[in-house]
Amino acid sequence: MLIRFKKSFEKIAMGLLSFMPEAKDVKKLQDIIKEYENNQDWHLYLWKEGEDIIGAAGVRVNEREAIIQHVSVNPSHRNSGIGRKMVGKVRDKYQGSYSVCATEETEAFIEKCNKAK
Repeated sequence: MLIRFKKSFEKIAMGLLSFMPEAKDVKKLQDIIKEYENNQDWHLYLWKEGEDIIGAAGVRVNEREAIIQHVSVNPSHRNSGIGRKMVGKVRDKYQGSYSVCATEETEAFIEKCNKAK
């Protein structure tokens, strides 16, 4: 289930985002989380199964686009379709109002998800 990020999930979100290659540095992670907390155009979602939060997806919106800029799944849950499910739910959430697209970093994964639909 896709849930909205809240401050109480900050450490979990940082842990999940740390699996992304561009977010290995602690300072960089803190800056990313701060941006999600303070910028009304940045939206962070977490994927929850049972009691566990096992994935994160971050979206930046502008006038026309919802740009999926972060996608991360706990390594012990990878290759089980969690990332694809998250991207699908994010796409469902934004598709009516925005053109959903990817960043250079997330493009290959988003395209892979599109093919698996």
